[in-house]
Amino acid sequence: MGGVLGDVGPPRIHFDGGNAAAIAESCIAPLDVLKIRLQLQIHSLSDPLSSRDSARAARYGIGNTFKSILLDEGITALWKGNVAASFLYINYGAVQFSVYRAVATTIHPLNMQNEAEAFISGAVAGASATTFTYPLDLLRTRFAAQGPDKVYASLRGGIRDIWREEGPKGFFQGLGAGVGQVVPYMGLFFSAYEAFRSPLATLSLPFGSGDATAGVLASVLAKTGVFPLDLIRKRLQVQGPARARYVGGTIPVYGKGVWRTGKSIVAREGWRGLYGGLSVGLVKSAPASAITMWTYERVLKFLKEMEKPNEKMT
Repeated sequence: MGGVLGDVGPPRIHFDGGNAAAIAESCIAPLDVLKIRLQLQIHSLSDPLSSRDSARAARYGIGNTFKSILLDEGITALWKGNVAASFLYINYGAVQFSVYRAVATTIHPLNMQNEAEAFISGAVAGASATTFTYPLDLLRTRFAAQGPDKVYASLRGGIRDIWREEGPKGFFQGLGAGVGQVVPYMGLFFSAYEAFRSPLATLSLPFGSGDATAGVLASVLAKTGVFPLDLIRKRLQVQGPARARYVGGTIPVYGKGVWRTGKSIVAREGWRGLYGGLSVGLVKSAPASAITMWTYERVLKFLKEMEKPNEKMT
């Protein structure tokens, strides 16, 4: 949720909240583009100076990457892929929230511990939403990765070209890493959230901010734990005929599978190569998780209050 989804994240509240999700995504789109660019940067251990030559120095690191985007592509480049991302978050939130509530309701009679129930419900919800919206996630990544040399002229053109050149499977490159990321992420997030929420609730923080604080802590823990899979997913999403045309033109051809790709990255870039863009990812996801979980708890409480008159009538 992410998460998607980058990125991935906790269930987003979806009443007529689709427009709200799209607006929120537009506001944080520059962070998404910056994170994706950092995740796609290659730093070879066999050639430590490779990141310092004139062609790559302008991109290496958060500050230089941001400056390079503004100078080479203009400020509007910070919103590349925003159309696909908006559709992604609207649909991701709807599927994720619906599945989470459905699974939680189904397994609740089993009298599991709250953490276990949250883990299972979150994992199933995240995997379902990720699979359903994955083509949009892939398109968002590819648009964010293209520089002045446009690989796809429009969202429709991107869909047409991928279908023609790569076939249906082209829309699902890296899906294994996506599902492999979201299942433990959602499980870790909701388990940590439930664990943090109870003790924080006893502190009587103002405006119910204990829920928001628990959301931030859970997000940082879960995001850091699964970030290597998020980076692997991004690298796999830009595989294909146009691979060399994305910014930098340095993305290697990776062997099939998440494990082989991860081994290749570690061999070439070291373990830190799996965490490129983590700081930007945390800045982006932690506040969103805080707001989402604070809203979730407020809405859930409101809905329960609404149900009480109906229960008395029956």
